[in-house]
Amino acid sequence: MIHSTLFVLTLLTTLIAGAIQQGINLLETPGGIWHGIPFSFTLLIILAAHEFGHYFMARHHQVDVTLPYFIPAPSFIGTFGAFIKMRSPLLDRRMLLDIGAAGPVAGLAVAMPVIVVGFALSEVRPVPAEAGMSLGSSLLFSLLGWIVHGSQPRDMDIVLHPVAFSGWIGLLVTCLNLLPVGQLDGGHVAYAVLGRRQRFLARMIFVMLIILGITSWSGWLIWAAILYIMGLDHPPVIYEWVPLDRRRRVIGWASMGIFFLTFTPAPF
Repeated sequence: MIHSTLFVLTLLTTLIAGAIQQGINLLETPGGIWHGIPFSFTLLIILAAHEFGHYFMARHHQVDVTLPYFIPAPSFIGTFGAFIKMRSPLLDRRMLLDIGAAGPVAGLAVAMPVIVVGFALSEVRPVPAEAGMSLGSSLLFSLLGWIVHGSQPRDMDIVLHPVAFSGWIGLLVTCLNLLPVGQLDGGHVAYAVLGRRQRFLARMIFVMLIILGITSWSGWLIWAAILYIMGLDHPPVIYEWVPLDRRRRVIGWASMGIFFLTFTPAPF
């Protein structure tokens, strides 16, 4: 019951957020909430793909796991994301890799075609004298934009359709989850591939976030503080001696590569 209630509330808050993004005054025209459908539906599909990637892989490994909890929020995107809760421990690095990588890979598989469609629906316009909110771009997002629209002159800009904006958020969520720190998805993947060397990588990323928080976007300082409180190191698995096979190592390194492709130094 709680899962469906949270989902319905998150659907409502993302619809509201999407309508407001389109300039709809919901106090005057509450029926205009349906203008939020393109943003809301595509964002929830991406988040659901991510979490159900974890869920089905956990079930495959016979891990006791909950359905996704969606988190409604009074923010400009209407949600703080979603999560699942695993009630049984992850026994070895193979299980850790499979479950940790399944979410970001599934979310990315949905986000990429969403972004392509969103770019196709977006308009290329001259840069206005008074620009609104400007979004940063990851390597992958820039590449997809170039594939659809080609190179743009300095005086032209792509005004993102709500579908493209939801895809942009999907890449940002993928990136944040793949930070190789603690018990984030990226922490699971990094520990599965690197073992205890994950601690060194986590500290490098932590320092990088602080530097970027000072030089590029202050939000990284908040993330660095949250990650420090949560813990930078991934706890050991029970059967530490079980190695990864070659296929899983490839998936692990590819997942860490996805982190760098989706990382945006200054999102806003």
